[in-house]
Amino acid sequence: MVRGPSSSFDANGVKKGAWSEEEDQKLVSFIQTHGHPNWRKLPKLAGLARCGKSCRLRWMNYLRPNLKCGNYTAQEEEIILKLHEQHGNKWSLIAEKLPGRTDNHIKNLWHSQLKRRSRDREKSSSSEVKGKKSGRQNNMTKYSSEADTVKVVNGLSNILESSSPEFMETTTSTLASQDNYSPSLTTSTLASQDNYSPSSPSIDTESTPTKNSPEEYNSGALRKEVYKFQEFSGDF
Repeated sequence: MVRGPSSSFDANGVKKGAWSEEEDQKLVSFIQTHGHPNWRKLPKLAGLARCGKSCRLRWMNYLRPNLKCGNYTAQEEEIILKLHEQHGNKWSLIAEKLPGRTDNHIKNLWHSQLKRRSRDREKSSSSEVKGKKSGRQNNMTKYSSEADTVKVVNGLSNILESSSPEFMETTTSTLASQDNYSPSLTTSTLASQDNYSPSSPSIDTESTPTKNSPEEYNSGALRKEVYKFQEFSGDF
């Protein structure tokens, strides 16, 4: 579709579309002489059939002398990524930290390249955090299971050690050396010993006998315990 010469002007007579070199020269010469105190009044004073917003964007993004053109460096891209994490889509605030770069160019760069890179970084960081948490949980479970296993093994070893034939033979031989010892010791005989209570003939299967010194075997209470253990072990 071919447009006529009047198609670049709206109903109010304001020109739209691409800027010509003549318009650029008028805008630059006026700003260099008078500055830009008021963008709304500037087009009429400069002799331009443009709106104030179009003049401001043309100057800030293309015509100002300290404008930095070209590709962005890796350092500039990292600065934009960090500032975007802090301030979000405040492009003017981000542009203040990058001399020579415009907010419009930074916004275009973000949506064309950096936005996808930021998402990839977030995904990788979240996956790393999940991996660390799962590794810690696995380690804690492993350590707790190992500790429980060690406790069970130690308990079983103590029981087996206390109930071994060697321990029984040692206990029997020690008691045999005592006076008035009879293998067929009955409850009536034990009743004559000190501190014996016939109301507690049961034995705690969870507790294990402990090895005591030879002097402790002389006491009647320890002989009763050994007899109870022999009587209990004879049922198996």
